[in-house]
Amino acid sequence: MNGIYLILVFVIGWFLAQGAKLITGFVQKKIKKEKFTWSDFSYYTFKSGGMPSGHTASFIALSTEMLLLYGLNNPATILSFCTAAIFIYDAVNVRYAVGEHGKLLNEIAESDNNPHTKPQKIVEGHTIPQVIVGAILGIAVAVAIFAIFGGDFAKIWPIL
Repeated sequence: MNGIYLILVFVIGWFLAQGAKLITGFVQKKIKKEKFTWSDFSYYTFKSGGMPSGHTASFIALSTEMLLLYGLNNPATILSFCTAAIFIYDAVNVRYAVGEHGKLLNEIAESDNNPHTKPQKIVEGHTIPQVIVGAILGIAVAVAIFAIFGGDFAKIWPIL
């Protein structure tokens, strides 16, 4: 398999996760009887944080696909899983904390009444459930793409 195939798996994982956020946002707006605008579309399509984790879905899809194709003894597969672990750790710990700090700073800025204090953009991280759902989605994408493109599941077990 070539690199384009692996990029496809990565992109599909991200696309489905972001699509789920978009659909959820659309449904929430309709339940509230609010209009879904182009701004809402853009926000939910490129939103950081939320359910499910797009970072997790895309990196786990890629890593799982590499596992299915090349096995656990391949250094690139191990590197892929290590990279995924770093991104997931960052999303759950670092970016989540930064988002919480940003919310607090914006509350302080609102109460400050200083014209030079501007609200900060909030970059949301992920909760553990959001990461778990993203991982499940990523694994499902990898297995589905492996099957669609003629992967032989009987041949992968000896290489794991």
